[in-house]
Amino acid sequence: MIKVGIVGGTGYTGVELLRLLAQHSEVEVDVITSRSEAGMRVDELYPNLRGHYPGLAYSEPDARRLGNCDAVFFATPHGVAHALAGELLEQGTRVIDLSADFRLQDADEWANWYGQPHGATELLTQAVYGLPEINRDAIRQARLIAVPGCYPTAVQLGFIPLLEQGLLDTKRLIADCKSGVTGAGRGAKVSFLLAEASESMKAYGASGHRHLPEIRQGLDRAAGSDVGLTFVPHLTPMIRGIHATLYGHLTREPEDLQALFEARYRDEPAVDVMPPGSHPETRSVRGTDICRLAVHRPGDGDTVVVLAVIDNLVKGASGQAIQNLNLMFGFDEMLGLGAAALMP
Repeated sequence: MIKVGIVGGTGYTGVELLRLLAQHSEVEVDVITSRSEAGMRVDELYPNLRGHYPGLAYSEPDARRLGNCDAVFFATPHGVAHALAGELLEQGTRVIDLSADFRLQDADEWANWYGQPHGATELLTQAVYGLPEINRDAIRQARLIAVPGCYPTAVQLGFIPLLEQGLLDTKRLIADCKSGVTGAGRGAKVSFLLAEASESMKAYGASGHRHLPEIRQGLDRAAGSDVGLTFVPHLTPMIRGIHATLYGHLTREPEDLQALFEARYRDEPAVDVMPPGSHPETRSVRGTDICRLAVHRPGDGDTVVVLAVIDNLVKGASGQAIQNLNLMFGFDEMLGLGAAALMP
C-alpha cells in the first residue's frame, strides 16, 4: 500500500483521480489540496464520493506533508507544478504532473505557447513523457512524469503505427479532432454555459493550439524526422470524450494496415484495435482508460484514415496518470482502471 497526495483536487481531473483511486487496492489518498476549498470535505463538493473517502478534506498545500507521500499528482493549471515539484523530488516523493508543465522538452517553446517563462528548467531532463505505449520502461524508473494531454494522446496513438513503419508522407498529416466541454476545465466561462455550447459545434485554435507542439514532438520521435501537421480542434456539445479523425498520405503500398495496427498494439492493455470497417464512438470509452482505434483506406487509394476515441478525463488525463503510477510502483498496469464503459 502506498500513500498519494493530490494537488488541485477540485477540478475535473482531480475528482476523476479520486473516483478511479477509490477502486485501487494499493493506494491510500492521504492528502488533497485546494486553497479555495480548504477545510471542506471532498464528499461535500463531490457527493458521488460519499462513502469512499470518509473524513478526507481539502487542505492548503504544504510541501512537508505532501513530501510524506510516496507519490503526488498535480491536477493543476500550468505553472503550478514548477514551484513545488523540485521540493517534493528532493524529499524522495515521485511526481505525476497532469498539467503541461513538463511535456515539452524545449523550455523556450513552452514559454512561447504558455505565455510565461518556464519555472523549472532544471527538471526537464528528468521528466519522462508518460505515454505508456512508447515509454513504458522509462516510466518504470521515472521520478517525474509528464502526463500527456488528451488530444496528443489520441493523435499519437492513431499515427504512431504508420509513422514507425515509414508509410506516410510526414509533411502532410492532418488531425481533425473533437472534444467535450470538460476538456476546458471546471472554471466558469460564458462560452461553456449550456445555452452557449449545447446544440452547436465550433472549431477553435485553428491557427495554433497549445497541444500542437506536444503532438509534433511525439510524432517527430515516431517518424524519426520533423513532421508537418495540421491540427484543428473542435468543441462539441458533450460532457466528455475525444474523437480524432486522422488523415495521412501513403508513400508506398502497405501489406495490411489492419494487421499492422493489431500487431503494434497486441500487448497494450489500454488500446483496442477494432475490427475492419469499424467506426468507434466516444460513448464506448466513457469512464474508461481505453483508446479505441479503427483504420480505413477509402477506395484503396493513397489516403489512410485512422479513427481514435478516448475519454479525455481518463485515458486523456487521470486514468493515464494512474497507469503511470502503477508502472512506477510495480503494480498491474491497469489496476483500478478495469471498469467497463458507461452506456448509454
